[in-house]
Amino acid sequence: MFAVMIGQKYRIWIALCPVAVLVAVLALNISIFGADSILGASQVALLLAGGVCIGLSMLLYKTEWRSFEDAFKSHVGDIAGAILILLLIGAISGTWTASGVVPAFIYYGLKIISPKVFLLTACALCALVSVMTGSSWTTIATVGVALLGIGRAEGFSDAMTAGAIISDAYFGDKVSPLSDTTVLASSINGVPLFKHIRYMMYTTVPSFVLTLAVFTALGLSHTGTESGQMQLYSNVLRENFNITPWLMIVPALTVLMIWKRMPALAVLAVSSLVAALASLVFQPHIVEKIGSAIADGSRFRIYFAGIMVSIFDTVGIDTGNAEVNALVASRGMIGMLNTVYLIICAMFFGACMRASGMIADMSRLMLPLTKTRGGLVGATVLTGTALNGIVSDQYLSIILTSNIFLDSYEKQGYDTRLLSRSVEDSATVTSPLFPWSSCGMTQATILSVPTLVYAPFCLFNIISPLMSVLIALIGWNINKTDVQRPSNASH
Repeated sequence: MFAVMIGQKYRIWIALCPVAVLVAVLALNISIFGADSILGASQVALLLAGGVCIGLSMLLYKTEWRSFEDAFKSHVGDIAGAILILLLIGAISGTWTASGVVPAFIYYGLKIISPKVFLLTACALCALVSVMTGSSWTTIATVGVALLGIGRAEGFSDAMTAGAIISDAYFGDKVSPLSDTTVLASSINGVPLFKHIRYMMYTTVPSFVLTLAVFTALGLSHTGTESGQMQLYSNVLRENFNITPWLMIVPALTVLMIWKRMPALAVLAVSSLVAALASLVFQPHIVEKIGSAIADGSRFRIYFAGIMVSIFDTVGIDTGNAEVNALVASRGMIGMLNTVYLIICAMFFGACMRASGMIADMSRLMLPLTKTRGGLVGATVLTGTALNGIVSDQYLSIILTSNIFLDSYEKQGYDTRLLSRSVEDSATVTSPLFPWSSCGMTQATILSVPTLVYAPFCLFNIISPLMSVLIALIGWNINKTDVQRPSNASH
């Protein structure tokens, strides 16, 4: 058959065609639509590239249509939970704002955090919360949103603040024993969890220290907003919201539930409901104001409408100050729909590339680089990063990168914890750097900062893969071993 006659060399070039189409169309979209390309143009680009993949595969490899259908169903099924989490994050955005939790965070932050150490404080706080929770998404959607508001009030650019938040939220996502990516990377490579985490410290700690050093320098050199302006923001928040330490019960309860390892869906649902109740207790005037624009009649109907709108719709609270209005605006569930749209399209493209076998074909490009220790780790890091851009999902990137290089590490006699670390140094942390990936689109939506705007300031996410290659070239604590991979390890 014609499909069999195609040599491996040509299969590699054929596999690059859908990727080339995707990159070209995305670049054209960005040049025309700018940041608004994520509102639909990027999704069309992913569908178009997936269509090219299907066409080439069916024409040249005689791949059956059913293979693509099955792969797409499988991929979309895998992200069903993530979609519900996104919608609940939108609900938290609205209820935490209407209840006064986010305004309280901003108010107390302006009182406590000096502009000179704000970026350092944001990094440390996000790192601590993400390690405790094991979730970068939850950290960014809760503490991160509040820190972004404080940063704006203190005169920092959204790009710089978002970069600090995302950088160190992914520190915890990478090293926390509660993180699903950490568990996945260790288990799929047959490395005990805490052995995997300890080995990652050789690359993670230097990357983290460098990140803190740079953000400290940026903070110290920042001229900041005048204290009078910060006081004005504080006064406006105090006048429009009932600011009280009792509001901190909501985030404290959220962290406690995550620490108890309750399911993410349950944590986010309970947190949004508790915040909704808190809004009735602490901010009834805000709920009434929101609800009266929708419903009339009894006070019950108005309050019910206010709560519902804060959960599912974008909410803008008029405080009389345009800058503060931007600080306390929320997106609700409806603000997450573009993200859901993008993720589904990205999963379609990833499913097509996987079902066609083009992912495996592309992996052969890396084989010539794997003959040395530095080349092997470099190829792993490059593949993990590239797959985030191709399949648009960090979990798939972790799985595929591990499967591609497992034999190479074993044949060369390296402990598979080197593979699991290299995968985490790339596939986990680079995921928010791609505008069309699930992580990139999610963080851009949560923080209302385009991915390409915040990406240059995601220092930890950029330094980590480079540090992984550097440590491999130096050979620090990298030794060959005769220990074989456990036979019961997951693949």
